[in-house]
Amino acid sequence: MLTHHQLAAATRIGMLTRERDTAAACAEALRELGRALPLDAATLLEIDPITGAHVQVAGVGYDADVSEALAAEFVSTPWYTNVLRSEIPPSICEDVEDPGERYRDGWFYAERMRPAGVRDAVTGALRHHGRLVGLVTLSTATPDAYDTETRHLLASLLPALAVLADPTAHAGALLDLPADGGAGLVVDDDILELPGRDPAVVLRDTEFRRLLGAFADSHGTRLRLLWPVGPDWYRVTLRHHTLGTAVVRRAVLVHETPAPLPYGLSPRELEVLTRAATGRTNQAIAEALFLSPRTVHTHVEHLLRKTGAASRAEATALAVRDGLLRPTAADVERFVERAPGG
Repeated sequence: MLTHHQLAAATRIGMLTRERDTAAACAEALRELGRALPLDAATLLEIDPITGAHVQVAGVGYDADVSEALAAEFVSTPWYTNVLRSEIPPSICEDVEDPGERYRDGWFYAERMRPAGVRDAVTGALRHHGRLVGLVTLSTATPDAYDTETRHLLASLLPALAVLADPTAHAGALLDLPADGGAGLVVDDDILELPGRDPAVVLRDTEFRRLLGAFADSHGTRLRLLWPVGPDWYRVTLRHHTLGTAVVRRAVLVHETPAPLPYGLSPRELEVLTRAATGRTNQAIAEALFLSPRTVHTHVEHLLRKTGAASRAEATALAVRDGLLRPTAADVERFVERAPGG
């Protein structure tokens, strides 16, 4: 039977998933676990989505380097597999069917855990949207401390702890992304899908990836644009994002929503409008797009009529303000939005 104190701690851990300061929330979650469960030491590990390494994001009673070393060794043992396949986090004091697999009879316990004073420990696998994102381990100097009821309580907390450990879990919320649309995080050449989101289809486009690289190298904070994939068009937002708590990486968050070209603009009119917004003359636009100046002039007249702009300058201001742009990688620095004072 759970105590009122345990229920209160579980509730507070659930509420921590809403915090934006993930590092502080992870540390507070372990403190709450210490109020609800027996522990002398605990570690919360995230799995680096790029390297697959287990890295401590919060710990109690263990040095971070020791925790990471233990995690690196632990994942190579048979007991790690047991953790992954167990519905309820297993205790090292728990008997298994094959006596040869008893945790306390193995080298890891004899050489690493017992000398540290550990007499019982329990490890839970953290999964978010079906993905393994980390581990949580509690240990104590008290033998047989983690009975079935205690381990069931820890199991009920694993989903919340997984949200805290998943470095991609809060990306959309932190940047106030719309609830719909595809999204992804790009770190160098790696694309990380966001939990609960469809992948961003624009990331399949080679030209878009070049533009993305230019944005990643820019000093801007955001870039809004329109981009085609086959016959379909998407409104796309790029933002710089810091990924991870323990291992911090620079990432670009990509969000897209399907949308027809606004104001009934044609793809060519959008190209002309984008180049006009860079300050190019009709002659320069004509040369860049292999058109005649007269054709460019006609496109400008059409886009002015469609957008309701009174002048070319008003139309380009509208394009920049509302992200009605189809830029190239070379144009990125002209169009990125910058933080105040940046």
